[in-house]
Amino acid sequence: MKKTKLLRKLWYGLSSNQRFFIRRLYYLPQDLFDKITGKTHKYVPPRGFIYTGSPSSAENYIKQGELQLELLKEEISLIPSDFVLDIGSGVGRTAITLTTYLDESGSYDGFDVVKKGIDWCNSGIGKDFPNFNFKYVALFNDLYNISESSALEFVFPYKENSFSKIFTFSVFTHMMLEEIQHYFCEIQRVITDDGLCFSTFFLYDSNDEDYVATRKHFNFPVKGNDGFRLMNENVKSGNIAIHKTRLDEMLKNANLKRLKTIDGFWKDEVRDESKKEYQDIVVFKRI
Repeated sequence: MKKTKLLRKLWYGLSSNQRFFIRRLYYLPQDLFDKITGKTHKYVPPRGFIYTGSPSSAENYIKQGELQLELLKEEISLIPSDFVLDIGSGVGRTAITLTTYLDESGSYDGFDVVKKGIDWCNSGIGKDFPNFNFKYVALFNDLYNISESSALEFVFPYKENSFSKIFTFSVFTHMMLEEIQHYFCEIQRVITDDGLCFSTFFLYDSNDEDYVATRKHFNFPVKGNDGFRLMNENVKSGNIAIHKTRLDEMLKNANLKRLKTIDGFWKDEVRDESKKEYQDIVVFKRI
């Protein structure tokens, strides 16, 4: 436990560029082996290029995206003709599977704060699929980007009522509450009246807060003053957990309402195999 905490502290003590470099260097032998043995996919980035989630083989990366697609179909009834917004599109984990699911009457838009990810997606998926669009947004995030622009000032580059389905995988787990609140307001603006949003969080309540703070692995020991807990006080975007009551307040402030919550397995001591997602899932819509 102490070793894990020390490694996490050292990792978060590095700059975003340093973390990218170390990750790329660490996975370089595997990436070279994959290339030599032909175990690559034109839309899947090398392991060392994957900065969200766990780096994996091209085969497993696609399987992860397929699981995300199944969750979107099950929880927000995603259909091929939907107009989709992917907030925090990363290096295309979900977008890859959507290329074979969305039809020409539907569309995909994604944006991310990491330019490397957007450039990768535009050079592959965006080039081959005209209804798939990726945008880079230069916003500060102490985990991923050292830009000076604030997420609090960011206006989504889309018109009102543009999207029937919106989703975020592991985005609001790396933002502070005031930034999340602003994003909720922007989601409310660009989603349609009958649209649905799927987002993942680390959630807790008064019954399990002590456990979340002190458990052996993946804990949130730093208590915030407004219904949240941090994994590391020096890198606030490293990981954040939110009290369920506070989340409901934030949604209400943005004229949104929570429809359902599906518990993830991140708090399980022994994984419940019926749970498909590590993080907690929240589905919400306009009031």
